[in-house]
Amino acid sequence: MTDRLDNKKDQVVGSVKEEAGKVTGDLQTELKGKTQKESGKLKDKLEDAKDKVAEKINDVFDSDKK
Repeated sequence: MTDRLDNKKDQVVGSVKEEAGKVTGDLQTELKGKTQKESGKLKDKLEDAKDKVAEKINDVFDSDKK
């Protein structure tokens, strides 16, 4: 669960950095924000994939017990 919270935090902080970069005209800060935001999104998708794989594996083991 902490991974998901960290991912959301990265998305929010990244969005704030991106906007701050836009407002101040600092292209590096804007880019760092975009990168951090997208990284959080990708990590979130990876967590979803890991959950789905674990669910499928559990289903296989549960079906063998029947």
